[in-house]
Amino acid sequence: MSSATSVPDPRFSRRRWVNRFARLRLLWVLLGAVAVLGLVGWVVWGTSALGVRHVVVDGAAAISQDQVVAAAAIGDGTPLAKLDVDAVAARVESLPLVANASVRRDWPRSVVISVRERVAVAVVEVDGSTRALDRDGVLFRAYDKAPPELPVVRLAASGDAADEAMREVATVVRSLDEQISRRLERVRAASMDSIILKLTDGALVRWGSAADSGQKALVLAQLLKQDATVYDVTAPERPTTRS
Repeated sequence: MSSATSVPDPRFSRRRWVNRFARLRLLWVLLGAVAVLGLVGWVVWGTSALGVRHVVVDGAAAISQDQVVAAAAIGDGTPLAKLDVDAVAARVESLPLVANASVRRDWPRSVVISVRERVAVAVVEVDGSTRALDRDGVLFRAYDKAPPELPVVRLAASGDAADEAMREVATVVRSLDEQISRRLERVRAASMDSIILKLTDGALVRWGSAADSGQKALVLAQLLKQDATVYDVTAPERPTTRS
């Protein structure tokens, strides 16, 4: 009895070749995509093709843009993707006149640095010089002559206690409305809990600490409608005056 020999169906052979070709094509597509991504990554991260060419500074007035750019120290051509924006901001914030800075990439080749400058709310007589005091209680520049529109702060404390007293004074000064600010001539801080304001007419305001300064400022605005030589808002719920 003879055995029959099976002949492969040509359709199955074609199907195998089609499937194999499809897999090879997918493999080549994937390899091509990886190559393209690698090339793009190299261009973005490893070359100066998308490197820094322009540095734009926003918010600078008292300080020059050149000073900000110099402090930022961004090398020309530095790949934008590799730029450490936090480190750049920290370098700009090291400038005495800068309160804070933010840095952002502006693709394809620019960096934007936005700065907020320190603004003096008072001047402090310390170590034989007159220094500007900002709203955060930070000393940031020296004056040859104190600006007449700024109140003068005198501290009795020193060291860390003086630093804390300056922060307290800054809180007090910025809590005052514009009308009272214009009448403020001097601030004396024997300690952070003993702050006294002297007005241009010679009247004194016993403020105490900076706690509840917003409420104290509102109470003082009402008290000033009375003629007195001393206004006491150390306890704003029980203010007093003395003629």
